[in-house]
Amino acid sequence: MRGTETGPARVLVDAEADVRPSAAGTAARRALLAHPLLLLAGIVLASLNMRVALASVAPLVGEIAGAFGLSSTAGSLITSIPVLFLGLGALVAPWLGRRFGAERTVLAALLLLAGGILLRLLPSVAALYGGGVLVGTAIALLNVLMPGLIKRDFPDRAAAMTSVYTGAMVAGATVAAAAAVPLEEALGGGWQGSLGSWSLLALVAAVAWLPQVLIARGRTGHEVRAVPAAGAAPARVWRSALAWQVTLFMGLQSLWSYVLIAWMPTIFTDHGMSRSEAGVVFAFNNLIQVAGAFAVPLLAGRRRSQRPLVVLVTTLVAAGYAGLLVAPAEGAWLWSAVLGVGQGGALGLALTLIVLRTGDAPTAARLSGMAQTVGYLMAAAGPLAAGALHQATGSWTLPISLVLGVCAAAAGVGLLAARDRTV
Repeated sequence: MRGTETGPARVLVDAEADVRPSAAGTAARRALLAHPLLLLAGIVLASLNMRVALASVAPLVGEIAGAFGLSSTAGSLITSIPVLFLGLGALVAPWLGRRFGAERTVLAALLLLAGGILLRLLPSVAALYGGGVLVGTAIALLNVLMPGLIKRDFPDRAAAMTSVYTGAMVAGATVAAAAAVPLEEALGGGWQGSLGSWSLLALVAAVAWLPQVLIARGRTGHEVRAVPAAGAAPARVWRSALAWQVTLFMGLQSLWSYVLIAWMPTIFTDHGMSRSEAGVVFAFNNLIQVAGAFAVPLLAGRRRSQRPLVVLVTTLVAAGYAGLLVAPAEGAWLWSAVLGVGQGGALGLALTLIVLRTGDAPTAARLSGMAQTVGYLMAAAGPLAAGALHQATGSWTLPISLVLGVCAAAAGVGLLAARDRTV
């Protein structure tokens, strides 16, 4: 939320449309802010869904690929297609937010997510991949709109609220990863039941989000036309070096994370670990991420420069990947813990930088769209490239070695993005 002083009153500015709402819109916004628990519950439940549909697949990729007779490269598309559409979906998210309002777009994204999860259950490779398209697009809308919503609705607690929603996002992934194999066994031994059950969480979140849509009606001028904000000069984030530094850090940390989401359980099973134990270790990795995702944004919000945090998270991730290279099965729990703190911290830091490097909600929404469009398009190459290199070499040595180079690059751009400046 950006305020401009017109006497003693503080003016609310729409995070997506960069306009001053009408009188009816302002009243609707204040009505929503008068129910902070409702607002917080909606954010937390929406955030829980932002990785569930991805993390629940990882322990089952081998089985799903086997059911359809897919090679390692084709099997990697199960996880890389959603990540690709995290980037492509981010292209349209700002426009949808401006056209329909963030509340309505988030509700539509949750319903689309439920539909994409269910589509993947059909006995067709096209449906499997098509469901991934819908899942990735839905999560992209949630990813892009959430920082702008938080900047608008919690301007004085943006870093703390970022830690809440990133923590919820990682917690959802933790539960999904841990429950994937047990759910498969409990629901009759088929991977379809395990994956499909997560559509219920998306529907619950949609129901919890609905009151926000009803309360916020009129805010974006659908009943009463909004007028341009006085003195508003939209920041040109695509021409900002700082914006590109934040974007590249987002992309590189996403790349190393989605390689692990796609292949960590497989790396362990390829080195002799059972599928169920690999799933539990993977869930432990996600659980540990909660600590980093919650703590790092809080620390980042208290510092003018976040450079020490960039060094910390990139070093931890590099150390964990080095451990997977040297002794993957023997040190699985240790590497998962080290990676977890680094991954969660890097994600929380990347999202916090979007908020801290911008001066107002509209710019935060624009930078969020840019960072997640470019960042997730970069990240989509990770699982696919790792799978192809593994298939070509029969080993995980080369893929992991290349990710270590990604860690070094992330440290470089992160140190630039962490300087005390704004776009």
